[in-house]
Amino acid sequence: MRSFSKYLLSPLALTCAMVAAAPSFADESRQVRIAVDVPYPPFEYRDANGELAGFEIDLGNELCRRAELDCEWIVQGWDGIIPGLLARKYDAILSSMRITEARERQVRFSEPYAMSPKVWVARRDAVVDPEDLASLEGMTVGVQRGTTQDTYITGRYREVLDIRRYATADEVALDMESGRLDLAFINYPVAIEALSIQQEDGDFTQVGERINSPESIFGRGNAIAVRPRDEALAATFNEALDEVYADGTFERLMEQYFDYDLRPASRL
Repeated sequence: MRSFSKYLLSPLALTCAMVAAAPSFADESRQVRIAVDVPYPPFEYRDANGELAGFEIDLGNELCRRAELDCEWIVQGWDGIIPGLLARKYDAILSSMRITEARERQVRFSEPYAMSPKVWVARRDAVVDPEDLASLEGMTVGVQRGTTQDTYITGRYREVLDIRRYATADEVALDMESGRLDLAFINYPVAIEALSIQQEDGDFTQVGERINSPESIFGRGNAIAVRPRDEALAATFNEALDEVYADGTFERLMEQYFDYDLRPASRL
């Protein structure tokens, strides 16, 4: 049996070798690959020409310009978006990812840049009260798998509702439109865009209040995620975020896509 013992490194030597071999953000080129989950209108979607567009695409491009980063957008399904980051398929996630304790154990976050509430959506003629469990008995609800919405519904309503999980918010909206779901629990901007809940003659409406708590589930806001060791990249994004807030660029972009304030409490 061939012996390999002379080639083995001590734990300390191995750690030092890995650190020396792995370049930091500051040592690499300014090329940064950013992952987004598409479609998620109005945050990110494809326009009539098939090009990526939306609030977070515009925001990300502005951040990259200010930070002098050469950024490339990578489309990635939500289910695998953190594993893909950790596997180095891309360098950052800018896709309405909420800061939560569970995610903070896996990735490093920038400071929050947005806070979009969640809402219940039902057919306009439905008699539904999310606080009245009896009114929900036997109904189906759609959520995007692996999101804070999924966590909230699973934790509070799994004994009452038939929970159906989807890869994208767009699929939730499609099944609402087809009548395969009684309810959806999704981001408020998505409910406006995909299910037209603000149209008085539309098929769907918001039921109950907008939801942003508890913080233990919904976190402190949406932020950019990077790998834990990429502290310099997170700091670079934070500096650019401070700039777009300071000169009014964030508000201009926000007002282009939303008719309400998307800023988190830390930015007010």
